[in-house]
Amino acid sequence: MYFPNCLCLKNKNNMLNYHQEGVIMKKISIVVPCYNEEESLPLFYKEVNKVTEKMKAKAEFEFVFVNDGSKDNTLEELRNLAKKDKRVRYISFSRNFGHQCAVTAGLKYVTGDAIVIIDADLQDPPELIPEMLKLWEQGNEVIYGKRKKRDGESKFKLLTASMFYKTLNALSDVDIPKDTGDFRLVDRKVVDVINSLPEHNKFLRGLFSWVGYKQYAYEYERKERFAGKTKYPLKKMLKLAADGIIGFSTKPLKILGGFGILSIFISFIILIYALLSFIFDWNNITPGWTSIMVAITFFAGVQLLSLWMMSEYIGRIYDESKERPQYIIDKTINIE
Repeated sequence: MYFPNCLCLKNKNNMLNYHQEGVIMKKISIVVPCYNEEESLPLFYKEVNKVTEKMKAKAEFEFVFVNDGSKDNTLEELRNLAKKDKRVRYISFSRNFGHQCAVTAGLKYVTGDAIVIIDADLQDPPELIPEMLKLWEQGNEVIYGKRKKRDGESKFKLLTASMFYKTLNALSDVDIPKDTGDFRLVDRKVVDVINSLPEHNKFLRGLFSWVGYKQYAYEYERKERFAGKTKYPLKKMLKLAADGIIGFSTKPLKILGGFGILSIFISFIILIYALLSFIFDWNNITPGWTSIMVAITFFAGVQLLSLWMMSEYIGRIYDESKERPQYIIDKTINIE
């Protein structure tokens, strides 16, 4: 982009700031993960382009779309957008690696001073970006969207989401805000820190809380999906929940240790009672297989639960030790 009568300087991130009549042109990157969004993409681009056009005198924009192995014509839609708008850049994965990997890839290739993360389904309104930018200019470094209303979502999803955040915050040493997703605006230096973290199973909304910096909760009403189906069915929601809990807390292991101590204590009491019954010839309780089976089943369940929880942590260590890439890029356009 050419600006007449302006001084072009490079900052520490090797990005360009444009000075014209004392105004610094900031570059804003918009990261958009996509999975089977061929119906939503044209309208999403139209809506977000309206926003950027109104702000073109104050900021330069780039769009970084990440095609997460879509099975529809999402990639073709991205090709068409890139042909008519040079600000559009895209990355296409070799298969579906998941939403968090798609966002992670987008953050790696952005070049802006501030980065907006937003889904293509229009549940998170692009028209909120100017207000978030104002909050960023006031010194906030992470402006995350906090949903005060969630249209089009079932009572089951709302209930499980509430339970998840309560459980996560009870177990985690880091306070992760309730009713938040990945929709947020983040300062470049925060993104650089996130990119430097080596872990593979990233729970990004937790990591953005963990890194700290000055954060601001921007409340908004989340809309219903414009088209298509949710990309977070129950299976993926459970995996995301596991990533959040296991990635940010070792308390489940400590709780299981507590169960073990309690089990030993109960067994010790039963042993004392059995010895006293033998010494004083207490015959008021008739022994039976029911009580034995209940005890065996209960303690076997505790043991299996303990083994499952430990296997989750060990499995994460195994995944990290393999050092496989988080994703594989198949195609790109305008990506350096």
